[in-house]
Amino acid sequence: MKIAFRTHDLGVKGLDKAVEKCNKCGISAVQLVAYKFLDEVKYAPDGIDWQKAEIIGGVFNMAGISIPLIGAYFNPVHSDKEKVARCKQVFKEYLTYAHELGCDIVGSETGSFNDDKWTYHPLNRTEEALQTVISTFKELALYAQEVGAYVGIEGAAGHVCWNVQTLKRAYDAIGRDNVRIIFDIYNYLDAENYRNYLEILDEGLKTFNGLIRIFHIKDCVFKDGKLKQVAPGKGMFDFKEILSRIKAYDKDAVLVLEGTTGDDIVPCIRFIENTWNEV
Repeated sequence: MKIAFRTHDLGVKGLDKAVEKCNKCGISAVQLVAYKFLDEVKYAPDGIDWQKAEIIGGVFNMAGISIPLIGAYFNPVHSDKEKVARCKQVFKEYLTYAHELGCDIVGSETGSFNDDKWTYHPLNRTEEALQTVISTFKELALYAQEVGAYVGIEGAAGHVCWNVQTLKRAYDAIGRDNVRIIFDIYNYLDAENYRNYLEILDEGLKTFNGLIRIFHIKDCVFKDGKLKQVAPGKGMFDFKEILSRIKAYDKDAVLVLEGTTGDDIVPCIRFIENTWNEV
């Protein structure tokens, strides 16, 4: 098992400071979202190039920090089609330079008709929306195949692939063997189903047998009719049950503590490690 953090959750800017923070906290893996912690990298076409990728990948590699996932998340059903085209170009550039960055997979969620809010919209659950996601990710997967990379796809309750079965439909329709799943239990929860989180995890593990590359790990509380994310171990999730299931699925699983920041980082590493060793 490997614990990772998103680079922009480290709370620092720049490569040297990121490595320093990782060393200080005992972090050996990061989900790389370059444009969110490096001022010199923009989320725009030509924002990443071979030289930048080689420098970034080289610095993390020299520090002994692996990169299990590159984030280049975008909204494939955004109403601004020119923006979608630019985002696809950015995604393809990260696929192009993935190996220089020290990784072989670039990921995104499936988006929402609420554009930049990324929240539930009735149109998200239409066949038209799903077909748009399928065609977009098929294009990306075909390009990824050309450059020897993988595409990661992640579902969420407020997005087009709003449950496990919708994501499976998309995966099957994309039909490429270089697509992998990013699985986040919290993402699939809402006020109606949050008590069923273990059943949703079981469904995901069974449905995506052998296909899950990354697990995003969060915790949550239900307050005032809404779910609120909190650091692992501070909410309602039974992590012995969660981690025992993940461990049975993949003893070498990569767990990205997405959204865990600041003073929660080190205690959460210890909590996850200790719980993993207990189950």
